[in-house]
Amino acid sequence: MNRFWVKGFTLTEVLIGLIILAIGILAIAGMQITSIRGTSFSNNLSQASVIAQERLEELKNLPMRVAGGGLNPALTPGNYTDPALPPPLDIFQRSYQIEDHLPDYLTIRYTVQWVGKGATHSVSFTTIKSR
Repeated sequence: MNRFWVKGFTLTEVLIGLIILAIGILAIAGMQITSIRGTSFSNNLSQASVIAQERLEELKNLPMRVAGGGLNPALTPGNYTDPALPPPLDIFQRSYQIEDHLPDYLTIRYTVQWVGKGATHSVSFTTIKSR
């Protein structure tokens, strides 16, 4: 029996264990930051998609002609900008373009843009409205 044998850890073993633990925690923290950034972008993309789809459906459901037989002013060919949304959706800029394909149909392209992390992002949807 060795009477000099001491049960427990040496200071060196404890320090090495703490260093390994610190490296692991730092790696997890880095992944958490990446996850938060991805979630933020995904949230903005989802909101922009819903905004664009809803407004595109509104435009698509407008009547082609108004009383008197003229073309609906909201569906005349051209480029349009929708007014700003209230906060917190005011980060999105909305616009749409209508192209006339006489005599059969109109093409409506709706675009929502926003700036995130110094870069401009956008989502666009296109539909055809027959006459």
